[in-house]
Amino acid sequence: MLKHRTVRDLMTHSVVSVRAQTPFKAVVKTLADNDITAVPVVDASDRTLGVVSEADLLHRESAQPDPAGLSAVLDAPGEVSVQSAATTAEGLMTSPAVVAHPEWTVVQAARVMDDGHVKRLPVVDDTGRLVGIVSRADLLRVFLRRDHAIREEISGDILDRTLGIGPDEVAVAVTDGRVALRGTVERRDLIPVVLRLCEGVDGVVEVTESLGHRTDEPVATAAPSGRPGVLP
Repeated sequence: MLKHRTVRDLMTHSVVSVRAQTPFKAVVKTLADNDITAVPVVDASDRTLGVVSEADLLHRESAQPDPAGLSAVLDAPGEVSVQSAATTAEGLMTSPAVVAHPEWTVVQAARVMDDGHVKRLPVVDDTGRLVGIVSRADLLRVFLRRDHAIREEISGDILDRTLGIGPDEVAVAVTDGRVALRGTVERRDLIPVVLRLCEGVDGVVEVTESLGHRTDEPVATAAPSGRPGVLP
């Protein structure tokens, strides 16, 4: 059975976090001391309440009075936002947090990260408790898989054990994550299936093929009643 690496396999398990009442300067110090750009905010039970990022802190600072008095000239009058007046993590954070779950695939996490325009995701369990954090760099680690490991998975798990296609029928070459398939399969409609499964293998950058087929017809097989049937 094919096994994709999950968020649990890639995430950082030891997570730096702050509490809701952590003061502004302490949040800034936490980011600086740990060389991070965002930090989850948790309650007393480690349930994730939100995230404070550098952008949140800069937004708060940009709303403060300009010591040189320039902002008073340039800025139009308006109400001060709640976030700009905040002095603790609770008021500064973006909430609710965009989160991931440990069982998610890399694809699921990447899509949520991209849709939310964030660089990292707190990872929470079913109760919302913080159990890790996963970053863009963590997700990209799947592309560090060695070519021989990718080739073995495609040749063994996908072609041989899943589709019944032996190495004498389809040859697999992998170079820097780029997969090239060459050979012949039984039916034309197997070709897109092979491509789709290969593209889903962790570490694959692209898949190209030069595959022929022996027949355009579905392969006959025995139906439960004993009468001839066809493979779907």
